[in-house]
Formats: sequence, structure tokens, C-alpha cells
Amino acid sequence: MIKGINTGGRYLQVMGGTSSTYISKSYNSNAQMTGDMMYDLDGQCIKVFDGQSWQILAGSYATVELTYEAQSLLDWANKKKNEEMVLEKQAKEHPTIKSLVDEIKQKQEQIKMVQTLINSPSNEPNPSMVP
Repeated sequence: MIKGINTGGRYLQVMGGTSSTYISKSYNSNAQMTGDMMYDLDGQCIKVFDGQSWQILAGSYATVELTYEAQSLLDWANKKKNEEMVLEKQAKEHPTIKSLVDEIKQKQEQIKMVQTLINSPSNEPNPSMVP
């Protein structure tokens, strides 16, 4: 029985399942009053007495999985991680690759510096100076 699973995130989806049935009577399997319930060991289920016979309490199964977007992002991240590990290994073994990797890192730092300058408040257009 699933009481409830809620998700408001964009990377998790829940499908299936139904709300549970509320039973307010005793748990005595020998009782015979409407609403009584018991756990049937042989059938591995919960049963409720409806006044005439024992009925299996409906259960349900829910599927919880990552969304396609989340799976794609994780696949991409895993691929990038593996590529970086191979490049790091090759850079340790081959001086030419190490030199190129160092150049890439230097260029990335330069890009970050230029982006910082571009995004600084002093580069914002001044509305009073616009013709």
C-alpha cells in the first residue's frame, strides 16, 4: 500500500500507485465485523471483512525513476568524466599532450577573466548616455 509519494522536482518522476484505504477496526483475524482486517500469511496480503467475506485490500506499485532529462545529463556527465580521466592519463604519459592540456587550461583562465570584465558593472550601458 502506498500512502503517497510527492515530487515537485524536474528530475524525478513517480508513476502509478493509488491512495491507501483507511481501516479503523481491529487487527484480529478472528473478528467478523465489517471493517475488520487481518494479514493473510499464506496470501501475503492484507484482507478486510466487508460484512460477508474477507476481501483483499487493493495494493499498488509505483515506479520511481529519473526523468529522461536527468538520465541524459548523468550520461553526459559520465561521458565527460571518462574523457577527462583518459586525457589526464595521457597527459601523464605523453609530454605533448600535457603541453596542450596546459595551454587549454591557460586559455580557459583567460576566458574567465574576459567574462568577468564583460560582466562587471562598469561595462553596463549607462541609460543617461544613450542618444
